[in-house]
Amino acid sequence: MQIHRLTAFHVPIALRKPVRHASFTRTDNDTLLIRCVLRDGSIGWGEALPRPYVTGETIDSAWQQLSGTDFTPLADSDFSAAFDAASAVDQLALAETASPAAVTRRECFGNSVRCALELALLDATGRSCGLPVSQLILDHPAFTDITRPRTEVAYSGVVTSQSPASQVLSALKLRLFGFSQIKVKVGAAGLSDADSLRRIRRIMGRHCGIRLDANEAWHTESLRTAVEPLLPFHPLSLEQPVPHAETPGLAELRREFFEPAGLPVMLDESLCCAEDAQRAIAGQWCDAFNLRLSKCGGILRSLRILQLADRHGIRCQLGCQVGETGILSAAGRHFACSVANLWFAEGSYDRFLVRDRLTEQDLTFRWGGRGVELSQPGLSIDVDECRVRSLAMRSLDLLPR
Repeated sequence: MQIHRLTAFHVPIALRKPVRHASFTRTDNDTLLIRCVLRDGSIGWGEALPRPYVTGETIDSAWQQLSGTDFTPLADSDFSAAFDAASAVDQLALAETASPAAVTRRECFGNSVRCALELALLDATGRSCGLPVSQLILDHPAFTDITRPRTEVAYSGVVTSQSPASQVLSALKLRLFGFSQIKVKVGAAGLSDADSLRRIRRIMGRHCGIRLDANEAWHTESLRTAVEPLLPFHPLSLEQPVPHAETPGLAELRREFFEPAGLPVMLDESLCCAEDAQRAIAGQWCDAFNLRLSKCGGILRSLRILQLADRHGIRCQLGCQVGETGILSAAGRHFACSVANLWFAEGSYDRFLVRDRLTEQDLTFRWGGRGVELSQPGLSIDVDECRVRSLAMRSLDLLPR
């Protein structure tokens, strides 16, 4: 299997409603799409969402990397197995570009570019050999200790940082839609988190699992004061309570406060690559990782982090970026339906959140957050290429050049 053509698209994707959390309010996305065509005619699509406050990337920095990268190693490759394509992307040397202003560069810089490339190649090679991406994961000999097939995944709902009335409405919708697990965004200015959780717990009932996500809202010196009033609502975990630079301070807080309180700490913005995972494990900063394919560099790199976490007793959940289209939703579904011991899963909000749908298939979760396995070759989706081209702000031929 050889690559015939690679094309990048910058596609603005509108959201149906603003999504607010402590770090950002989002109304749309600058989405990076990659289209891959193999010499046998198989076509694959990949997607990623650059986030400056997560991996340090913007759509412009991603575009600069794509423009400056030498893709000859991919053009010269002849993949004997579908997952060889992911390995080739993993080893590809991306162009060195300047980081956006006010961004601290980490090892994860370039991960969104790598994710979009990898998914496009896996979609195309999976189609070429007639296997879904989930089966490609299950067949990979390096990950047999962390893989397990499943026929469906249960996604969580989310209540974002919004007015009390809107929170009540969101919770009612989630209750009526049968969710048994939800995430609540906390730490936003002007809102009482205790009051929010009291309202939401009253609506969702005592059997619903509630997780908290602070999106770096607090600081280590005041974290205990912020979290203690929330413990009576029995949260299952607390995600990214402090900014990335302050995560080493979580080690002492875990020993002295979180572990006695029975509240696991999860890293998200501070967990974007294997190096992040190794530092967190060595420093005992957390109990869980939130894996998101776009920020972690795609499926192969996410599998490596999951394997590392599993060997050190760290739980993992599959997260998602706000405003993923059906391409990333499908990739997340394949991932979730092929790995073992995922603590929670998030994603497939498609028609509830994304105004501009790019796939013929509706990947939105069903009642209760159910998402069934996808069994067609590749990512198991059909992308509306005319729609992509009509929405695209710009495109770039990566191969041939």
